[in-house]
Amino acid sequence: MTTAYGKLLARLQSVRTLGVSFGLDRVRLALERLGWPERAFRAVQIAGTNGKGSTAAFLESILRVAGLRTGLFTSPHLCRFSERIRIDGREIDGERLGQLDQAVAATGVPLTYFEISAVLAFLAFAEANVDLAVLETGLGGRLDAATASHPLACAITSIALDHQDLLGKAMREIAHEKACIARPGVPLFLGPLPPEAMAEVERVAHQTGSSLRRFGVDFTAAEFPLGLAGAHQVANAALAVALAHEAASSMGRMLQPEVVRRGLAETRWPGRLERVTDDVLLDCAHNAEGAEALAAALPGASRRALLVSIVQGKDAAGMLAAFSAHFDIVVVTRSPSERSLSPEVLAALVPRDGKRVVEVVADPGLALARARALVAPNGLVVVAGSIFLVGAVRARLLNEPVDVIAGSDPMP
Repeated sequence: MTTAYGKLLARLQSVRTLGVSFGLDRVRLALERLGWPERAFRAVQIAGTNGKGSTAAFLESILRVAGLRTGLFTSPHLCRFSERIRIDGREIDGERLGQLDQAVAATGVPLTYFEISAVLAFLAFAEANVDLAVLETGLGGRLDAATASHPLACAITSIALDHQDLLGKAMREIAHEKACIARPGVPLFLGPLPPEAMAEVERVAHQTGSSLRRFGVDFTAAEFPLGLAGAHQVANAALAVALAHEAASSMGRMLQPEVVRRGLAETRWPGRLERVTDDVLLDCAHNAEGAEALAAALPGASRRALLVSIVQGKDAAGMLAAFSAHFDIVVVTRSPSERSLSPEVLAALVPRDGKRVVEVVADPGLALARARALVAPNGLVVVAGSIFLVGAVRARLLNEPVDVIAGSDPMP
């Protein structure tokens, strides 16, 4: 007998053909027919090109340590769709999620893949009576399904050129889409932004009536150890701490330094500079900015191999330029995504310096084995370039359960 979760996965697979369809009308209609579940809890919404998932993880951890009942909505997932929705730090039960989807389907509203996931998160958080939900924006912000929420604070972690086919070719256009999560009277917290992006965000915030809080001006980094590695996490953690203080204050609470310290130190976020074995490191860097951050944070090793796959629409050449200068060996493979670039095409983009070994192994499992053999006995394999590849390798190495019907957003 097909389980409720299995039916949900099949439904999600069937709506992937709708692709990415921006707009809030469908989501709001579904929420109205469901009794406005997003109004049952407080929320913080986080947008950005890179760092929004890590910032969300830091924030949720701090609030949970503070004794709040938390919800966390993120995307995409690595191994299971149910990873996207967490309550008090625990992944939601897939069967319960499938049961909730019966009510979503009954609204009759033709929702996209991501819209279904957002509405399910709102329903789950309302049912669980969370005190505060941390919501990661999926793509852009202005017309993203998460923007149907009613946050007490919003944040933009970073802005870089990515998803230009959907968000705009220029930095200003992309900044505009992300800045439009701003609401009247709701503070907007900002990580480090390029000058052109900052100017557009300031313009939108002024028009909207949202007050700005800037990293390095209105708040700075907390002097505490972080549970996530990499210098780029310092600004993400600072943003999370500022958001946590804002959220707690709005609820009549004060955050003690020990709560913040514990929350930051105990944060875990799979696939972000995650050492899963002695010789394998996973990182979800999937654009040029993310590749540069990963390169800057690489641990030392006698030999390093990059196991890489990249999907269509990304700046593959820019990513490989940032990656490959730090690797003796590059093994190019194909992730489980149908959008994965041909390994042969990708291999041709790897910079050659006469010494670097470049190999093509299309099967990711065999590619992982080959990369590990090439760096043995004391080297390091870094898996990056595609969230799909990281998810597949992580499931293989850690024996993580995977969905019986694999799938993800048409454009993660």
